[in-house]
Amino acid sequence: MKRTLIGIYLLTSVFSLTAQEFKLNSFGYFNNGGVDVMSFNDFYPEGHQGGVSLIMHGNRIATNGDIRLEATPGQWQPVPKQQDRIVDNTSNTIITRLSYPDSSRHMTGFNPMIYPDLQFNYTVRVEGKGGDIVVTVDLDRPIPADFAGKVGFNLELFPGDLFGKPWIMDEQDGIFPQQPNGPTLNVRSNHQHTGDYCSFTKESGLLADRKQLARDGSSYNPIVADDLIAEPYAVGHCFTVRPDDAYNKFTILSENAELKLYDGRMNHNNGWFVVRSEIPAGVTKGAVCWTITPNVVKDWLYTPVIQTSQVGYHPAQPKEAIIELDSRDSARPEATLYRLTAKGEEIIRSATPQSWGNFLRYNYLKFDFTDVKEEGLYQIRYGNSVSSVFRIARNIYERGVWQPVLEYFLPVQMCHMRVNEKYRVWHDYCHLDDARMAPALNHIDGYTQGVSTLTKYAPGDIVPGLNIGGWHDAGDFDLRVESQAGESYILALAYEAFREDYDVTSIDHHNRITEIHQPDGKPDLLQQVENGALTVVGGYRALGRLYRGIICNDLRQYVMLGDAGAMTDNVIGNADDRWVFTEDNPSRELSTAAALAAVSRVLKGFNDTLSVQSLQAARELFDRTRVTDHSEINKVQAAVELYLATREDGYKKYILGQQKLIVDNIARTGWFIGRADQAIKDRKFTENIRKALAVFRRELEEQKKETPYGVPYKPSIWGAGWDIQSFGYQQYFLVQAYPDLFGPELLYSALNFVLGCHPGSNTASFASGVGANSATVAYGLNRADWSYIPGGVISGTAMIRPDFPELLTFPFLWQQTEYVMGGGSSHYMFLVLAARQLLENK
Repeated sequence: MKRTLIGIYLLTSVFSLTAQEFKLNSFGYFNNGGVDVMSFNDFYPEGHQGGVSLIMHGNRIATNGDIRLEATPGQWQPVPKQQDRIVDNTSNTIITRLSYPDSSRHMTGFNPMIYPDLQFNYTVRVEGKGGDIVVTVDLDRPIPADFAGKVGFNLELFPGDLFGKPWIMDEQDGIFPQQPNGPTLNVRSNHQHTGDYCSFTKESGLLADRKQLARDGSSYNPIVADDLIAEPYAVGHCFTVRPDDAYNKFTILSENAELKLYDGRMNHNNGWFVVRSEIPAGVTKGAVCWTITPNVVKDWLYTPVIQTSQVGYHPAQPKEAIIELDSRDSARPEATLYRLTAKGEEIIRSATPQSWGNFLRYNYLKFDFTDVKEEGLYQIRYGNSVSSVFRIARNIYERGVWQPVLEYFLPVQMCHMRVNEKYRVWHDYCHLDDARMAPALNHIDGYTQGVSTLTKYAPGDIVPGLNIGGWHDAGDFDLRVESQAGESYILALAYEAFREDYDVTSIDHHNRITEIHQPDGKPDLLQQVENGALTVVGGYRALGRLYRGIICNDLRQYVMLGDAGAMTDNVIGNADDRWVFTEDNPSRELSTAAALAAVSRVLKGFNDTLSVQSLQAARELFDRTRVTDHSEINKVQAAVELYLATREDGYKKYILGQQKLIVDNIARTGWFIGRADQAIKDRKFTENIRKALAVFRRELEEQKKETPYGVPYKPSIWGAGWDIQSFGYQQYFLVQAYPDLFGPELLYSALNFVLGCHPGSNTASFASGVGANSATVAYGLNRADWSYIPGGVISGTAMIRPDFPELLTFPFLWQQTEYVMGGGSSHYMFLVLAARQLLENK
């Protein structure tokens, strides 16, 4: 009887598998129940997002299926150029044509790459065949002998969900390890055969310096990371991932070339596991032929996700939970709001949530409980889904919500200091040897120095006065002028708006010591405004113009994971000193003028010398910077801040003279023009501004209806959290200046989005350490430890195109979990303070 049952079960399983097929859907990818296969819907390979990708039952498990020139490439290795992509519903195939090299990225661009002397075209054909996905790669020519074993088809496996989990390769098996394990393998580097594709840029002076990028090869360098890799964990023809888990199990069968399982973390700390087939010599047609068979769990439905603020709500605040459902889920149980007390649970309300409609791949419901005002702990349940516990309280924003930005994040990011927290040293004295004038070249991370330094300094000269103030911009430690000035600007406007004198930190620039949780009797907010002004004004006075930024000169320094104090030796005048870059950029110069004018206002009476210097620099930048089509709005903004700082008629006349520009661009100008409008009191000007703002308000009302989250939101490769915070920040000024036109609802919705009410299964607060569940693995200075900085705010949920929202618990995806200066956290802090103020006034 037992054997009969087993036989029936196997027959049933086979029937279920054959009854389900991978078919192209209207979004241009393959779907089979709970499994999706994308093929080049995305193209961001350096961000582990592109090529052939596999999403299984709500989790992206594999990605970047494509031809690569290394077994385990990182973000610095060559990527192909995508030519075209054809979706053919008739044959159930997606055909993508690509080629090497992408000459537009060779030795130039935001992050220059070094391409080898290898040119070929290829197609990746992905076909749905029943329950299988068949991937076929054809080349237009054989791979040359010099590159035998170097060119192959890679598929990257997300490591965060695989640590400690099993795999099988033919008759071999193993466990994905927590850390990369030896032995290592020496292979020939592609850099022995570097191509020459950059003649079209040789006259521009914007080429990278190959020697500077690659060094001499005597030690590790991220851009030459293909010469020493991990030995494969296994080699075979049939590879199975997660044989223990029906929801994540898939098998790859290679018909010709062997499959090899590599650990990409051996040569790049932020690498992924890689399954790879090398292109055989002499082969063009069918160079790679894989059959991928994902396990499809029959009748699987995405578990409903209840999205709320992880912090909670003020009693007077609108309160609405968003419930995210599988688009096929027709069940509609009631949602129930519970109050949690010392005596047990109390049901406050049960109701069928209101249907909102479809957005991305999901269906959305709304559960409104705005009228619940009793203080306490609450939780929402819908079917078997449960929200995080949240509070309703009048003091909801009084402790541990905005404060961590000022209490932890800004102090930890401070450059040219040692930052202590009792027993802990967040980082030691750093970059005291800043900085030397950069040579003319196309450097890394978007830094380019033209043929002229635009200053009295020659390349290599020591520029004094740059080793004080500033914050490290994210985890790579550079100081960009827009992040330094922008951060100071937001903090200055926050102090003007809220007069918050919170003090828990001691900052001593003379001795270069910051002590967290050691008050010094000075408002931390003003001390941080001062910290930003010190680097921006100091750089301006030293160079006679703004710096573009200060960054390390070496790629290995740039990728450093660890203490900022380890990047250089803090001794001025040797080879490890950072470089200072300059530029002619009217938009940045005028936006910095606006920031410094605002800074001068709040530093008056706190640091009078720096206040005067900030205002002087703002005036000079305003007067001498040319206006272009891209900088005219920045000049109006600078005039607004200078007028508010000086009340001089010249700035007033300039503002009034730009009325048409302001009105025609009201979506960009409205938020900052209101304070000037109130101060100038010109009836005709006010009337025209209000007319334009009324139209803008109606546009916002329509835009907010496009998503269930009540804010204008356009998902992209990068998480949208920073943009939505910035939008909410701007809304505050519109609410304050024109309360009859703008209410605070959009501001509250923006705050709720950041605090957890956002798409996807990960409902964490983007603000690290804030709320019941938050982003406590982030791309900051301590990312190598899978840790976080309290008060840092990540960019958040990103889009795996075309329709999959994703926020992975992983410290090395900058587009999802990075911290930045210039608004990343300060916009969030401002938003909380704004909500608190508006709610307290109700």
